[in-house]
Amino acid sequence: MFSRQKRTVEQLRSYRYFGPDDLRSFGHRSRQKQSGFGTEEFEGKPVIGILNTWNDLISCHAHFKQRVEEVKRGIWQAGGFPVEVPVMGLSETFMKPTSMYYRNFLAMEAEEVLRTYPIDAAVLMGGCDKTTPALLMGALSADIPSIFMPGGPMNKTSWRGEQLGSGSDVWKYWAERGAGRLGCDAWCELEDHIAASPGHCMTMGTASTMTSIAETMGMALPGSASVPATHSSHSRMASATGRQAVELAWYNVKPTEIMTAAAFDNAITALMAIGGSTNAIVHLMAMAGRAQVPLTLERFDEISQTTPVVGNLRPAGKYVMGDFFDAGGLRALLAVISDLLKLDAPNVAGTNLGEAIKGAEIYDNDVIRIRSNPICVNNSLAVLRGNLCPDGAVIKPSAAETQLHKHQGPAVVFKNYPDLKARIDDPELKLTKDHVIVLQNAGPLGAPGIPEWGMLPIPKYLLAEGVRDMLRISDARMSGTSYGACVLHVAPESFVAGPLALVQDGDLITLDVEARKLQLEISDEELAKRKAAWTQPQNKFTRGYGKLYFDETTQANVGCDFRFLLPMAARILIPAFIKALPHQTAISMLCG
Repeated sequence: MFSRQKRTVEQLRSYRYFGPDDLRSFGHRSRQKQSGFGTEEFEGKPVIGILNTWNDLISCHAHFKQRVEEVKRGIWQAGGFPVEVPVMGLSETFMKPTSMYYRNFLAMEAEEVLRTYPIDAAVLMGGCDKTTPALLMGALSADIPSIFMPGGPMNKTSWRGEQLGSGSDVWKYWAERGAGRLGCDAWCELEDHIAASPGHCMTMGTASTMTSIAETMGMALPGSASVPATHSSHSRMASATGRQAVELAWYNVKPTEIMTAAAFDNAITALMAIGGSTNAIVHLMAMAGRAQVPLTLERFDEISQTTPVVGNLRPAGKYVMGDFFDAGGLRALLAVISDLLKLDAPNVAGTNLGEAIKGAEIYDNDVIRIRSNPICVNNSLAVLRGNLCPDGAVIKPSAAETQLHKHQGPAVVFKNYPDLKARIDDPELKLTKDHVIVLQNAGPLGAPGIPEWGMLPIPKYLLAEGVRDMLRISDARMSGTSYGACVLHVAPESFVAGPLALVQDGDLITLDVEARKLQLEISDEELAKRKAAWTQPQNKFTRGYGKLYFDETTQANVGCDFRFLLPMAARILIPAFIKALPHQTAISMLCG
């Protein structure tokens, strides 16, 4: 299993709480007895903390009430003592302004829970988009043995004979409704079918992307990320995860030993091969900061250019996660690209990635493509540079119409999201399919929380003409279930005087995905003139978590983490542009 000596009972963290013959340990033991446990149930056993992100408003985790009991079952079976510790659930649907705004909050809570309680190892129960990176970030910072339990995708479902993809089809059919081709009754009927069971989105959105990344990095049991939430295999996987957590406690296998530079390369390679979410870039940058692994946007682009997309999964492909599971799942897909992976990277199972995917088979080679028949040969995601995004921007070429991969058009600019909502359908704007829609002040600080606004709406009158994609640019994110020629995560963001803030109606913008260029076609002199006239937007927060967020959040290109939660070595990753900001508040806010 693990090539190291097993710890003694006395070497467990929990022993300091329960083992000694002193007053404080008396108190700890008596309080466990107060909860109904006998001494023999917890004495000399590893304490396994189960960080459960369940609540009644996170429907993706509705099955976690049962799963936590199954995790406990596995822990008891392996001779451990399970303790459930509820932590903040980040509901992608219900949290406002966005769940991303609270990712760092959960990461901080997870870290403190692991550090402050008598926990020898942890099971991290997550799935819905931001819960996965948040829990892993917290585990990295606490660096206590941990294993991730993926929540699993919801069931396959259909409507009027068509298989549905959660998220993706919401956007698709909303466009049809905007075009006048889908009535209110049909829209309401769709509502009953689009999310048919517990579990996160069954497309390769952010949730499935991040759980697949957790498994690829070695933080979850091999094969666990592909199992549908309601499948009986998911219950068995939960118990197996609990059993393995006990092993991690005895052998003191820490997250920083698993999430190495090699693991991050493997994660990025998997991200490209599955056609995963652009959101993963922000999360992996944040996780790398916590792990003290040097990582840049360029590394994503390098790997993207050499990795084929072999997962035929929505929104870039045809199928959903239930099909992926039936076809062999993540293990089979990783086996297809094994020559691109660092197979000696260790995992929480006590083996390595090579052993984890050994013997994996493909049962449907349309869902999981072989190397000679990929969805596309490369460029699942692309990192752009240029005077409009000096610190980078991202696009998902595989989810955009190919004719827009190289495009030049005049900008139509919206100052913020309310402005967009109020004016986008106004015929007086006289938008054509060749225009470039630009949204400002939707980034980490400007929104705040870099919400999933990046799939900017197409005007209804263009939808009626059959237009389904346009070049759209913002400093926001977009849902991993979304699609289209959407340039995202523009850094620096508008709010801190990034060039995006200086775009005006009619400015020509050029996108060239192959050349990795995003350019505002105005002179440096004109850009400098506009910057000199720019006014800093008002800080929305003066107290509480909002102020903490506003004072400490970094830009998208370095992960949007809190600076004070990063290891000291990672704090040097402050973009140079911030130091030149004219507004002293912004300087102190971002540079400390």
